[in-house]
Amino acid sequence: MKILFDNYEVCDTCKSLWGFSAYFEEYKLLLDTGSNGRVLLQNMQKMSVDVKEIDYIFITHSHWDHIGGLDSIIELNPNVTLFVPSSLSKHLIKDLKTLVKSVIVCGKKPQKLFGNLYTTGLLGEEMPEQSLILDTLTPTVVTGCGHFGIENITKVAREVIKKDILCVMGGFHLLRSDEEKILTTIASLKKMGVQCAKPTHCTGDKAISLFEVNFENTDEEKE
Repeated sequence: MKILFDNYEVCDTCKSLWGFSAYFEEYKLLLDTGSNGRVLLQNMQKMSVDVKEIDYIFITHSHWDHIGGLDSIIELNPNVTLFVPSSLSKHLIKDLKTLVKSVIVCGKKPQKLFGNLYTTGLLGEEMPEQSLILDTLTPTVVTGCGHFGIENITKVAREVIKKDILCVMGGFHLLRSDEEKILTTIASLKKMGVQCAKPTHCTGDKAISLFEVNFENTDEEKE
């Protein structure tokens, strides 16, 4: 996984803005598109990711900092399949269907996307969000913001693929959480068998530091 857009530095020459986007080269899948298309494309170029090689785009939820770059991507590469949440504006979904190869609308039920990739289905009521599950040798769940709670999302992901989730990545939505809440979350993940974590975006500096302390060699294990 290459993080292409984040409010944390993703490469020495890349620009950081609030938002998130990551690319899974093996699957030619882009997860979310950050908040600014021009910056996303610039970062992609600097990280040697060709926009025209993308086959799939997976949108986690409707917040601006995750869909802001979508137009810029599909303008250069309309030959993509979009996996979008049903919580997206029905008018936007209708428009997208005229702009790209295919639009698959994902609802509340978990489903297989293709290969060994799954969606958790939309979780939460206030801000419905889907997360990506990779059923690999190291089963992994990748979140956009993790509004539903990373521990709750991990529980659902385990049920979907009937395996322990060993890695969690993405935004964990702990920016405004106190240390007790963060440590409780970490303990819950460890109890479920999570061995490595790569928190970023809306996780918050305090939480990221605590994850680094509690999941030693986090970056090493992920690579």
